[in-house]
This record gives sequence, C-alpha cells and structure tokens, in this order.
Amino acid sequence: MNSGDLISAAVSNTFRSKTRTLLTILSIFIGAFTLAITSGLGTGINAYIDDVVSGVGASDAMTVTKASEDSDGSFGGDDSPAEYDPDAVSSGASGGPGGTVIALTPGDIDELRAIDGVVRAEADRTITPDFVQFDDGTQFVASVGSLVAGQTTVLAEGAEPDDAAEALQVAIPQAYVEPLGFDDEAGSIGQTITVGITDALRESHLIQATIVGVTEEALASPTGSSILINDALSDALFEAQSTGLTEEEAERYVQASVWFDAEATPEEVDALKEALADAGYTGTTVADTLGTVTSVIDGIVLVLNAFAIIALLAAAFGIVNTLFMSVQERTREIGLMKAMGMGSGRVFAMFSLEATFIGFLGSAIGAVAAIGVGTALSSVLARTLLADLVGLNLVAFDPVSIASIILLVMAIAFLAGTLPAARAARADPVTSLRYE
Repeated sequence: MNSGDLISAAVSNTFRSKTRTLLTILSIFIGAFTLAITSGLGTGINAYIDDVVSGVGASDAMTVTKASEDSDGSFGGDDSPAEYDPDAVSSGASGGPGGTVIALTPGDIDELRAIDGVVRAEADRTITPDFVQFDDGTQFVASVGSLVAGQTTVLAEGAEPDDAAEALQVAIPQAYVEPLGFDDEAGSIGQTITVGITDALRESHLIQATIVGVTEEALASPTGSSILINDALSDALFEAQSTGLTEEEAERYVQASVWFDAEATPEEVDALKEALADAGYTGTTVADTLGTVTSVIDGIVLVLNAFAIIALLAAAFGIVNTLFMSVQERTREIGLMKAMGMGSGRVFAMFSLEATFIGFLGSAIGAVAAIGVGTALSSVLARTLLADLVGLNLVAFDPVSIASIILLVMAIAFLAGTLPAARAARADPVTSLRYE
C-alpha cells in the first residue's frame, strides 16, 4: 500500500461510524471556531490600535515637556496655595485640568537637540483661532492642528495639506462641511474659507486658505475635530496671533516634539527618556500613552484563547475515544492487514492520518464558520454600536493566523491519535484474527 492508498484508506475509514465521527468533529469545530474568533478579535483590535498610533503620533517621536514643581493643580500637595511661577504656562491636555508646565523657549529646543539620541526637536506652537467662515456665512468656532512626520489621518475626500506648499491649505472635518454651506465633501474641495484670529492687541486678523481635503471623524484622529492646516498657514496664523508680543513673549511653548532613531530599541528609548529627565524634561511616547490599552486587550484575548485551547483539549480526548473504539471494532481487519504484510509503521500511520483528517475537518469548518460569523458581526457592529469608532473592524482575519490555527488543531489531533494508533500497530496478527 503506497502513500496515496494509505491516505485514501484513512479518509474513507474516518466515516465508518458517521455519528461518532461527526460528534468528534463537532467538538473540534467548537474549539477551532472559538480560537479563530478570538484570534480575529486580537487582529482587528490591534490593527485599530496601530491606526490609533499612526494618528496620535509617530512611533519614532515623543512629546517633551518641562514640568513645574507642582504640575498637578493650583494648590500644593499639603493643600496650601502653590507659589506663582512666571515661567509656568497652562498645560491643557498635556497635564490635565489646572496643570501647568514650565514654558519651553528656543534655548530649551536647542538643548533638546544636543541631547544624545535626539535626531530632531521642534517646538509645538499653540494657535487659537476665533472662527472659520465660508463667504459671508455663519462663523463657527474652530481649533487648528497639524500633522507631524509619521502621523496620518483618514480622509473622506481630497488630500492632506501639503507642508511643502507655499499656498495656505486646510482640511476640514466632515462635521463642518454642511454647516459651512457646502453641498457635500467633494463640493468643498478647492473652495476658500476665512480663518479669524485675534492678536495680543485684541485686533482681529482674517486669513484665507484653500480647502484641499475633508477628514473623517475618528477616535484616533491626530487633530480630533480640529481644522488640519499646513506649515504655511500655521506660520501665517502664528505670526498674526503674535502681533503685539515681543519675540521672547511669542516664543514660549507648552511642549516640543523630539524624534529619535526609528530603529531604536526599547532600551535605547528608555535611555533617551532618562537623559531627558536628567536635563529636566519629561518625554512621553505614543507607546506610553497606549501601552496600557494594548496590554489589557492582549490580556483579554489571551484569556479567551485559553478557553479555546481547553475546548480543543476536550476535543482531543474525543479523538482518543473515537479511535480507540475504531481500533476495537477493526481488530480482525488490523490482524488481516498485518498478516498480508502491512508493517506496524503503516498501520500506525493510517490511524494517525485518520486522527489528523478529523482534526482538519473540524478546524477547517470551524475557521470558515468563524470568518463568516466574524465578518458579519463586524459589519453589523460597524453600522450600529461601534459606528462612532470609524475604521474599527472588530473581528479581522489574518490568513497566516487562520492557517496556523488549522495546523495547530491538526497537530493536537495527530498527538491525540498516537495512543490508539500505537495500540493498533502493536496488535498481534494471530491474536487479532481470533478476536470475536
């Protein structure tokens, strides 16, 4: 009996006892289905987190601040009033409500650039416009933001503002399209809007910019619901806002962005943080911000995978039982095959192949069912409960992961089948032929 005949015999023998085999396949199906769904959850959520990372900030950059001695509020740790610091500025989102940091100056930026491990350092300017307006329409309150190297945003139409362009460019959020007076996203592209901003002398400046894109609403949008602007418009707005201030007053920054080597190891990043701390600064990476979230999600997926593995182990005992009964029922047949010259190795291989084939059927059917159910569930949730999380595909399937699950289940099935296969291989042909 050659290898092809051996496989063919194993497949046909699998369904001699259809009910018993189907029940075993069903138990494997449950474990494989659960494992595939939990793997899909991990893949989908982690892919979304990767999008969050690309939106929140570059993976090779960190936000740097200089914390004041009392940066957690307006009172000291013993409930006494905090001493006024003329160099402190409100940190806003960086330090929480009421938090303050020491303002960064051009000298601080130069110091950051000189720290070992820093590739580039730039100040993050705070620009606070009054409103945006199209033609003579309603003026709407708006904030502005810009992308840094490595950041991306999800576009509903058009393109991101080009930092290399001399023209003043903006990308507006979808929520602003209709209120500003545009029929749809496409109709806003190429139109000119006015951004109003007040300077230190309380005089208003009106600056016009061209809409080049419309951004989608997303949990991880790098600028939230802000108007996205390019460097040329940022310079124009900052210059207008700073009118009436001395150069020293204008060049005070809440935070800066520091870039390091994209190939830096975690140990090297930690060393850079320590160097910043020694110089009086605090560095925070995107991984620091989202690390806890990622750990929690990975932990949940791991627990779910553990339940799936338990189900597969239970199915493995079902395979052992199925094949033991099959060996028992086919004792005379085994004896006849060995009497006709089939070696113990081929007998062992045939029963092992039966177990592996059962594992393949259960895992393949479970994986296909999981893909169908997971895809449908993701589609429904994306339109209902998770509609606000734009770009989230809750259950996503990686072909490599699915193939790995099928191979894992087949390996478990093979191992489960070795015991009854070994018993069949050891059977004495004379004794087996006398079996009643």
